[in-house]
Amino acid sequence: MRPAAVAALIGSLWLAASACGVQAQPSAAGATPRALGPTEDFARAGWKTDFSRHSVPLGEIHRGGPGRDGIPPLDHPKFVSVVEAGGWLRPTEPVISLALGSERRAYPLQILIWHEIVNDQLEAAPVAVTFCPLCNSAIAFDRRLEGRVLDFGTTGNLRNSDLLMWDRETESWWQQVGGEAIVGSLTGRRLAMLPVQIVGWDAFRLAYPEGRVLSRDTGFTRVYGENPYDGYDDVNRPPFLFTGKIDGRLPPKERVVTVSLNGEEVAYPYSLLAGRPVVADTVGGSQIVVWYLPGTQSALDSAAMEVARAVGATGVFRPEVGGRKLTFVSTAGGFRDQETGSAWNLLGQAVAGPLRGSQLELVVHGDYFWFAWAAFKPQTRIYR
Repeated sequence: MRPAAVAALIGSLWLAASACGVQAQPSAAGATPRALGPTEDFARAGWKTDFSRHSVPLGEIHRGGPGRDGIPPLDHPKFVSVVEAGGWLRPTEPVISLALGSERRAYPLQILIWHEIVNDQLEAAPVAVTFCPLCNSAIAFDRRLEGRVLDFGTTGNLRNSDLLMWDRETESWWQQVGGEAIVGSLTGRRLAMLPVQIVGWDAFRLAYPEGRVLSRDTGFTRVYGENPYDGYDDVNRPPFLFTGKIDGRLPPKERVVTVSLNGEEVAYPYSLLAGRPVVADTVGGSQIVVWYLPGTQSALDSAAMEVARAVGATGVFRPEVGGRKLTFVSTAGGFRDQETGSAWNLLGQAVAGPLRGSQLELVVHGDYFWFAWAAFKPQTRIYR
């Protein structure tokens, strides 16, 4: 991003926070990026966090603009039907799809981009659905830890440009990427990650017609459908508030699908998947299949999401049903297994053929900007 664009971004987020009566960091509003040294660059005032306990150097943590909950999480989310949400969601607009137990929920990025965290309660588990715009990372967690349920907010700080969350029970600080507490009394604890996908609205709507969709009735005044990070995902521009070393194996903001299994990490570049929409691979001794489907729009391209460019969407699955191994090829608008000829959608559902009604197991994976993932997982193998 250009310095002027960064200044406008910080300013817009600070103004949005101020409009809701949340104290932000006014010193950052309208500021241009500065060189950040190894010294501590965040405010301790007002925190009950045990800063004597931390698993990373505190000098790696930096202010991101708005202060604690200046980007306000959604603690009492409301949901609407697929039919109602269709009145304001466009067919290729990105949503986070979560299927847990018998429930299917969509969390539109046009809302998450302004709130970053949704503390939700499903029948199967209390969950936190999170999105860090600076890393393009959508991650869901089970909020249960050692017999209690945690509620999360935004610290207003970043590490490796990634969202740092805080829990209201102990005020420990948590890294979104990986879900580990890195500062405070819970340092070293890790949240269980839940499998989610970023998919186009139509993909979710058709797969789950009885699903529920996060409502724009949030209690906050935001311009949902507008992107305050205008132009941020330009693949060749440097990331914002990132002080680490850029891994030059890919452009910094190349989108990648990432999989971590049994100690092995692999990244699958979107640029490769666009020409090879089905990739079968073995990660950590486990067989997986990675799917790519074009069409889904970026949430971080233009100021108006409705005219954002298409970047596509992905899914990662275990390629078997009932113990039977399947191999897949891409088709127009979906996928087909070569063993039975059944047709499959991006969410791993068999929608036609002998296996109709079957569901592939979704593997926990992520869709990130390369710079962010590589900063946390530098030993990642890039699929070529």
